[in-house]
Amino acid sequence: MKADATLDCVGLYCPMPIAHTAKKIKELEAGQVLEVLADDEGIKEDMPAWCKTTGNELLGIEEKAGEYKVYVKKA
Repeated sequence: MKADATLDCVGLYCPMPIAHTAKKIKELEAGQVLEVLADDEGIKEDMPAWCKTTGNELLGIEEKAGEYKVYVKKA
């Protein structure tokens, strides 16, 4: 999936990936996609909940070897 911006949250644990995502997404234009890289398994539950709360769209979560790529489209 093509992203307009990437946010590296590897090594960070809840709630920091969500906090950094909230800050970074403000820099994007509506409709742009943010790719979040993380290795905290909690992101699988936290990001969908955050997207539901904020109105941003979760496009998908890819998992490979304990690392996650999460794609969020700004509302």
